[in-house]
Amino acid sequence: MSNKQSTLKWSLFLFVLSLSLFSLNSCQPKSDKKFTIGFIDIVEDETLELARKGFFKALSDSGFINEKNIQVIYRNAQSDIPTLVQSIDYMIAQSADVIATNTTLCTISAVQKTSTIPVCMMVSPSPEIAGLLKKDGTAPSNLFGVYETLEYIDTALTLIPEIFPNAKIIGTIINQSEPQSVDALNRISEVASKLGLEIIVLPANNSAETQLVTESLLNKHIDVFFALPDNTIFASFETIAAACSKANVPIVTSESGLVARGALVAFGADMFVWGYDSGLECVKFLKSGVIPKPVKLARRTKVYNPQVAAAYNFKPDSSFAIISK
Repeated sequence: MSNKQSTLKWSLFLFVLSLSLFSLNSCQPKSDKKFTIGFIDIVEDETLELARKGFFKALSDSGFINEKNIQVIYRNAQSDIPTLVQSIDYMIAQSADVIATNTTLCTISAVQKTSTIPVCMMVSPSPEIAGLLKKDGTAPSNLFGVYETLEYIDTALTLIPEIFPNAKIIGTIINQSEPQSVDALNRISEVASKLGLEIIVLPANNSAETQLVTESLLNKHIDVFFALPDNTIFASFETIAAACSKANVPIVTSESGLVARGALVAFGADMFVWGYDSGLECVKFLKSGVIPKPVKLARRTKVYNPQVAAAYNFKPDSSFAIISK
């Protein structure tokens, strides 16, 4: 073999090797930087906790491990707005590379506090519904993650006449300070009117009021309780479920996580999956440095709780999946 041929083959080998190494490195997080990720929850709640677990599972599956190449700052606002604001201020002061927000109030607060640090949302509505669009009609340039529209509310509510054709009065409670709850209530009120259903709504400002408010609602002889995407409901759902069960009133919801906790059926987002998908969007940013556009939640499911279904003699068809705990 001539020296020229040998040199050519060696050059080709080095070229192929460099391509392989480039491909391998492009699939792995950069090891020369430890990213700081702030994560803010609005309330202590096992349904919302699923979203947080999904978010960090997506990161770890993609090679981003806490204390290795990411540093996590976690805060829970405990339903307190000043605590929420202080928590976000702290993350900004610590120069977080990303602030991950779990539920609407967290997302709105983070976007209002910073226009430079990327905000990755989950368990939040579209920027339009959240009132976050800029004057030109576009979302804030630092906002990304996975959002939901109110379309799923329609199908969740229509489960009621399908399962309980004699139901006429639907009851719910709401914390009116939560924008996603107000939007959801407006939506179900509109759909209920078309279905010939009456909606009775009582306010609950915090989880401490939930038991008395729920009992007052049940005294109005409602046929079904509809659990809104409301943090007060999330935080005290076991109390609601116990009262409804005692009164023999089934719970229908748009939040699949509540089915595992005692609701009968839901059509909506799997919270773990929602958090996981948001985590994947965060991974895109960490790997590329480019903030992706917010994306709509792609996966919804119809689920039921078999123990609760037996109590109400509900036999679901094949479109329903058994809720996994």
